[in-house]
Amino acid sequence: MAKVLIYTDGACRGNPGPGGWGAVLRSGAHERVLSGAEAMTTNNRMELLAAISALKALNRACDVELVTDSQYVRRGVTEWLAQWKRRGWLTASRQPVANADLWRELEAAASRHNVQWRWVKGHSGDAGNEHADRLANEAIDRLQGIRRKGVS
Repeated sequence: MAKVLIYTDGACRGNPGPGGWGAVLRSGAHERVLSGAEAMTTNNRMELLAAISALKALNRACDVELVTDSQYVRRGVTEWLAQWKRRGWLTASRQPVANADLWRELEAAASRHNVQWRWVKGHSGDAGNEHADRLANEAIDRLQGIRRKGVS
């Protein structure tokens, strides 16, 4: 099985507000970057979409280390998801799970792979995380028609 290292990040300007996501996929000497944006969304949805999009971009089953700065994503997948499913997609307080559509999509995308979920503190100098963060913010800029100096 191919080994892939994935860094993901989501960003939002206002919450809700315009948001973007970015992902950096690395396997051996190969690197692929992905990003996208939505006009009205939340940061949590962008964090989830980054992971979903990265996992869906893999053409075959892989050993994946997915690095995220989102405890919401990491804990949701590793701790909360099984409980939500047992409760019929309700939280412990019997409320509907937020972003259940994306959690289902993430579970399906991850099921094709052997995924290890790793958390890294955001904006702490981790190069992969900083790259994914730049991609997410550049996606928002493109959505809003903003041109940054030195970026085409």
